[in-house]
Amino acid sequence: MFNDKDRRFIEERGSDIALVDEQIANFKKGFPFLDINRAASIGEGVIKLTEEQITTMTRCYEEVQRSKKVLKFVPASGAATRMFKDLFAFLEDHDMAGNSAAQQFIRELEGFAFYEELSAQFRDIDDVAPEVIVDRLLSDQGMEYGSLPKALLTFHAYEDGARTPLEEHLVEGANYAQSGEGDVHLHFTVSPQHLPKFEALVDKVREVYESTYHVRFDISFSQQKKSTDTIAVDLNNEPFREEDGSLLFRPAGHGALLENLNDLNADVIFIKNIDNVVPDRLKGDTYTYKKALAGLLVTYQKEVFEVLSGEVSDPDEVAVRFEREYFLKMSEGFAAKSTKDKVSELRDKLNRPIRVCGMVKNTGEPGGGPFWVSAADGSASLQIAETAQIDLDDPQKAEMLKGSTHFNPVDLICATKDYQGNKFDLLAYRDDNTGFVTAKSKNGRDLKAMELPGLWNGAMAYWNTLFVEVPISTFNPVKTVNDLLKDTHQ
Repeated sequence: MFNDKDRRFIEERGSDIALVDEQIANFKKGFPFLDINRAASIGEGVIKLTEEQITTMTRCYEEVQRSKKVLKFVPASGAATRMFKDLFAFLEDHDMAGNSAAQQFIRELEGFAFYEELSAQFRDIDDVAPEVIVDRLLSDQGMEYGSLPKALLTFHAYEDGARTPLEEHLVEGANYAQSGEGDVHLHFTVSPQHLPKFEALVDKVREVYESTYHVRFDISFSQQKKSTDTIAVDLNNEPFREEDGSLLFRPAGHGALLENLNDLNADVIFIKNIDNVVPDRLKGDTYTYKKALAGLLVTYQKEVFEVLSGEVSDPDEVAVRFEREYFLKMSEGFAAKSTKDKVSELRDKLNRPIRVCGMVKNTGEPGGGPFWVSAADGSASLQIAETAQIDLDDPQKAEMLKGSTHFNPVDLICATKDYQGNKFDLLAYRDDNTGFVTAKSKNGRDLKAMELPGLWNGAMAYWNTLFVEVPISTFNPVKTVNDLLKDTHQ
């Protein structure tokens, strides 16, 4: 299948021949659907904190955060192209009458935080044709919004200026992710071509935010590794070759960022999408629940470490307690095992990375949700399942999806060290059977591409997971440019 030139090319990319062979095999056999057995709900996999618990958990986090390294991990490499899909369509066909999104954009132009910057591109913006305005916003000859990542776009207006999502994450970090005496560690994953612009923005604003919030920012960046790219195949599942005969590899989705996360060394890691930010006046709920969920994380971790660092005299009692309080389920035959085997299973189940995931009530948004998924040992585990991972041709599975009560806004807090302080190898806790195959094209030729298990989906399948309901006010993503006109972004 591969000649000597192919093998050299694969090795030079940092990829492994055996892994590429495995990817080809996955194209041929496909990926199985997740074996969901029910949706997680309040009291059945989803925790709903009382006001008293929120206060207690917040105190727990604040008591320990200064003694731990806290890190905010923000996937920020994606371009904002999809944000402007409707505006690109308008530039293509100039059909304003049939494009309601473009109509709203022009009609409410002054409501965008970037209006002043856009207006400064013209002598009098009121005399400029809509297509010229849109082109100046999106094109590389103008403001470059059509090719820049969301992190660098102007989202929110304030009396003293405007902020990008990157800046809003700095502000969030200063308010709930301090370590030591005012150190705030943030890590952004970025595309190589955009790194200079990220660094320039940080250099421009760092001093202002450090002075305002009396903190010191430690900001680092990384790129998705080429070694995580997956091979593309043609419709016959043979390696797709470019016109010059070379193999085609493609970025493997956000699941590839597991490698970036695996390289980081921290005690508590907050993960949040770059576009889920709001102005200061609406950040209160975010701060409250971030701290409360972090408190739940360190409380759970403390109980896990106490079990793992001591002797377990009554494994049944421990198993019952962790299932009752944290929904951790043992294998189907656990009760019949010997004490020694029960202790062994307990230690295996507990000695894993931990994540606490914020879950909002399901309002019909597309995307992942919390489900109980059957495991090979007869137990079940809590996982975030995407719609594409569920067999919708199975009436029972389709009904489970339809009846799910919660949605995942990608709001995670993670602990990635064991009870002896060693970092887990996060790649060992990924379910490689949860990848995706998608239809793409290159130069007019159809191909199939593969995404690795999603970062908060199959990439964390074997972590210990706590789902916690959080208010919808903490979930305000910007999927289209007109979302910035909503009250939550004004």
